[in-house]
Amino acid sequence: MAIKRSRLKTTKKNTPKKKPKRHWKHKVGIWIARIVILFIGFSLFWVLLLTVMNPPVTYLQLKRGFERKAAGKTWKIEKKWLDYDELSDNLKRAAIAGEDAHFLTHNGFDTDAIKQAFEKNLAGKKLRGGSTISQQVAKNVFLWPERSWLRKGLETYFTVLIETFWSKKRILEVYLNVIEMGQGVYGAEAAARYYFQKSAKSLTRKEAALIIAILPSPQKWDARRPSAYINRRANSIVRYMNYYTIPK
Repeated sequence: MAIKRSRLKTTKKNTPKKKPKRHWKHKVGIWIARIVILFIGFSLFWVLLLTVMNPPVTYLQLKRGFERKAAGKTWKIEKKWLDYDELSDNLKRAAIAGEDAHFLTHNGFDTDAIKQAFEKNLAGKKLRGGSTISQQVAKNVFLWPERSWLRKGLETYFTVLIETFWSKKRILEVYLNVIEMGQGVYGAEAAARYYFQKSAKSLTRKEAALIIAILPSPQKWDARRPSAYINRRANSIVRYMNYYTIPK
């Protein structure tokens, strides 16, 4: 009997214990954490890469190209990059005066403009929105144009990143080179040649203001044949241009 008991004890000791099964919620949590870490790492790399490399193409540019093809039109993505110092100072001032008056002082978000946009939206008034130049760069370079809470959240995230790692000079340079400025026309150089048959290096104050004035709806408005509203908006931009400094 003693021998049998001893064998039983030995058998029990040598039997490996089964590992407790992990709950499926725990596994899902681990995968979500991995995805979040991967996304943060990739987005940081992407933003840092674009401090020294110019964006080759954007989602919006490709989307508009396919929309043209679907409508039976020719594929068209006209763009040519100009470095910051090559761009007309008139255009830089017009962009700040017309699009983001507090560009040099805010951290990516104009709280006053956001508040006004929120109040007017509540009142049911038509409004462009309170997006800053930084937010527009985040949307145009890294995201897609369709509005949603997800895109707005990611836009906020990328705005914080570019405001952290890019200079104001770089943000304005990218903005003026990638923004949609006409049908199949992207960036200041392509827009200047399309509307005024000249380089964006030598735009006059009124020409620069007209290009910026159409940005709310560049698919609809034309800087060569401005409506009364666009003319008034451009003249207003010209009047305020002297009040704004540009990044150096």
